[in-house]
Amino acid sequence: MNIVIYDGSFEGLMTAIYEIYEYKIKQPNIVNSNTQTGILFGSIHKVQTNKNKTVRVFKKLKDKLTPNAFSQLYKVFLSEERDIENVIYRYIAYILSSKLAVENDYSHTDVLILQQINKKVHREKHRMEAFVRFQLTKDQLYYCLIQPEYNVLPLVSKHFKNRYADQRWLIYDSRRKYGLYYDLNTVEEVQLNFKTDMNDTNAVKNICDEKEELYQQLWCTYFSSVNIAARRNMKLHIQHMPKRYWRYLTEKKNIMH
Repeated sequence: MNIVIYDGSFEGLMTAIYEIYEYKIKQPNIVNSNTQTGILFGSIHKVQTNKNKTVRVFKKLKDKLTPNAFSQLYKVFLSEERDIENVIYRYIAYILSSKLAVENDYSHTDVLILQQINKKVHREKHRMEAFVRFQLTKDQLYYCLIQPEYNVLPLVSKHFKNRYADQRWLIYDSRRKYGLYYDLNTVEEVQLNFKTDMNDTNAVKNICDEKEELYQQLWCTYFSSVNIAARRNMKLHIQHMPKRYWRYLTEKKNIMH
């Protein structure tokens, strides 16, 4: 087994895949340097992310894949699933070795795994776009905290920039300790020590605009008024809005406990 260590970035992974072919590395096991644990046995190849090598891999894949299938690779990478790097590598190796289009060949194990994970990440992306609840701070910054199952922040950036183009906002992933900040012009990635307990009333009052509490009360009143008790189907409701999202939903705070 030959261990190929990369820096955890998508570009780094593409560089690693390029160098597996470049150096003819047999039986590669791609490992993220940020998550590796224990002693790695076998020959070790350390990858330095290289833009030119990444571009060459991208160009090769674009010649073999539809635009949708190409974009799926990045989504699947963001899943952070265990051993996902090697699934992606084997998928790419299968694509490059085939003369026919095989991106929908579900009889191939890695193609099937990739498609299944892609659907999960895509669903999580849409849920984040639907379930984000901003709060307004005293300095007129709209912020929210999220804890998505997958690393979908890079996928929701365009949605929120278009939808809230006239507002400064910050969406922070408290699980992965980074966020997206929009300053009315551009969206940039930020890292900061952000308090994660939005249910701490006193802490929220200290940073929120004086009208924020009223706005939240109005929203909860509206949410209650549009719900018809006789037609309530909690099983279906949880199916569409799983409980793991409730912590950060304004309308659910009163029923968390």
